[in-house]
Amino acid sequence: MIVARIGRKSAIIFYMSANETSHIRNFSIVAHIDHGKSTISDRVLELTHTVEERDLDSQMLDTMDIERERGITIKSNAVRVMYDADDGETYQFNLIDTPGHVDFTYEVSRSLAACEGAVLVVDSTQGVEAQTVSNAILAMNANLDIVPAINKIDLPSAEPERVRAEIEDALAIPAEDAVCVSGKTGAGIHDLLESIVFLVSPPSGDADAPLKALIIDSYFDQFRGVVATVRVFDGSIKAGDTLHMMAADSDFLVDDVGAKRPAETSLPVLSVGEVGYVVTGLKDPGAVHVGDTLTGASRRCAEALPGYREAKPMVFTGLFPIDNKEYENLRDALEKLRVNDPSLTWSPETSVALGFGFRVGFLGLLHMEVVKERLEREFDLDLIGTSPSVDYHVFTTAGEMLDIKSPQDLPSPEKIARIEEPYLKATVIVPPEYMGAVIQLVIEHRGIQDNMVYLAENSVEITFFIPLAELILDFFDQLKSRTKGYASLDYEFADYRASDLVKLDVLLAGEMVDALSFIVHKDKAYTLARGLCDKLKEIIPRQQFEVPIQGAIGNKIISRSTVKAVRKDVLAKCYGGDISRKRKLLEKQKEGKKRMKQIGTVDVPQEAFLAVLKVDDE
Repeated sequence: MIVARIGRKSAIIFYMSANETSHIRNFSIVAHIDHGKSTISDRVLELTHTVEERDLDSQMLDTMDIERERGITIKSNAVRVMYDADDGETYQFNLIDTPGHVDFTYEVSRSLAACEGAVLVVDSTQGVEAQTVSNAILAMNANLDIVPAINKIDLPSAEPERVRAEIEDALAIPAEDAVCVSGKTGAGIHDLLESIVFLVSPPSGDADAPLKALIIDSYFDQFRGVVATVRVFDGSIKAGDTLHMMAADSDFLVDDVGAKRPAETSLPVLSVGEVGYVVTGLKDPGAVHVGDTLTGASRRCAEALPGYREAKPMVFTGLFPIDNKEYENLRDALEKLRVNDPSLTWSPETSVALGFGFRVGFLGLLHMEVVKERLEREFDLDLIGTSPSVDYHVFTTAGEMLDIKSPQDLPSPEKIARIEEPYLKATVIVPPEYMGAVIQLVIEHRGIQDNMVYLAENSVEITFFIPLAELILDFFDQLKSRTKGYASLDYEFADYRASDLVKLDVLLAGEMVDALSFIVHKDKAYTLARGLCDKLKEIIPRQQFEVPIQGAIGNKIISRSTVKAVRKDVLAKCYGGDISRKRKLLEKQKEGKKRMKQIGTVDVPQEAFLAVLKVDDE
């Protein structure tokens, strides 16, 4: 073991030499959303004295303001702690805190690739939920050592024994020795760390072999360039080394290496089995790809590491700067954000109503909200987002297959042979008393029930297939409402299936607003058009003239609402007198309103473009 004295206060930072990998433990903390991963991470930092007591705060590993405000983890974060175990040895723990929401499953899969073990956290009051099952399967598929932990045992409603039985029945994971902990009080955290020492395998690798390291994350620093988080499988990395990126086929000079504790701390070397960061100095945000393999420029490894399955965007929306002069700034911001979030995709798009922007692909609705907010906060942009859509396969009468991500790209109806939409395989875990409500909701959203399994006496798993377009409307909100918040949802892409779909357009004052168009199932077109027109009527501000809001399929108007004109009381100055004088004034006003309607324009507020998400289709 080597001791490095770093910084003004000579803080002692340990790192392991090449022959001490037996004292390294790399593990992720995974769980369903809001089961206490970040809180447990805070207690680990506190117990190991990684962070001084005066600097302790909640959600220490959630570095973005939006994460702290929403109380969720969005980005995985790796931190190194040193733990003095009961056997008298000091162990290096590389802990990776992961997101819990289904939209960020890609982050979890990348984190697990850098680990030998996973701490599976289950809430002692909620039990096994949908994302618990999903994350457990990810860990099993990665052949990781799983350490089950039952959290929130300090709550009066905690039922650790029931949850222990659920873990064994639903996940087939031995839970006899599951550690009962409280992220709030710190109870059981010491036992959890001891379990990690004895249950998680140390990393393997050859310190003398050519360097082989996997890039598991990265971000762009305007002063240091791209900073990559890496897991070293063979060899070592130190400042001054020239490394080669195998997929990108390019070289760079290492400016610095180190680990997060949780602040970035420089180290002399990153050795085999360790997780840390590498400062590349590269100023091109697109030069470093997550999942790429690093090796020596002069002494290269034989083959690259498997990397990751590329994330497939599920939801698409148009992002447009309110000021068109910000178009290039938005492009640069997306480039820099993609370094930190490789699942992000985009392509240029033009809208008659909104000007120049980008059609951006996201993993889900929460991912969309988070990215839009990050663009506005971190890059000082004012953006308008259009109604979300999904990726359709359109087969034309000429035999072509078109990949349609925007309703504006849909061909005219006479050229379409059929349209296929993406279906998801979704899983809902819910108490039995809400089973009927969930099945009814699935049917209303064109879902097809596939299977139903009782995981325990008070837990039912319902599996079904549902169109992605239905899920992004209001499915999740209604699911929580109808089950009083007890249901949990997980989903994955299944396949494409043919559906009877049409393009629904919205006309304001007779002019089509392309940014408000969307693709909908024919049976739901009228209901959604009616609801959308009524919603827009509340949002569109009143003008000096009457504004008709119409929903149309092709040339056929299927719904209408009208925003009444703001009228001046032209009769206020008439105190009695002949009625013909009053009629003359009213006719004169009517003619003026008519002329204004012909030349007037309607400003559409930003809320209108997300009104489609709020439509009540009941």
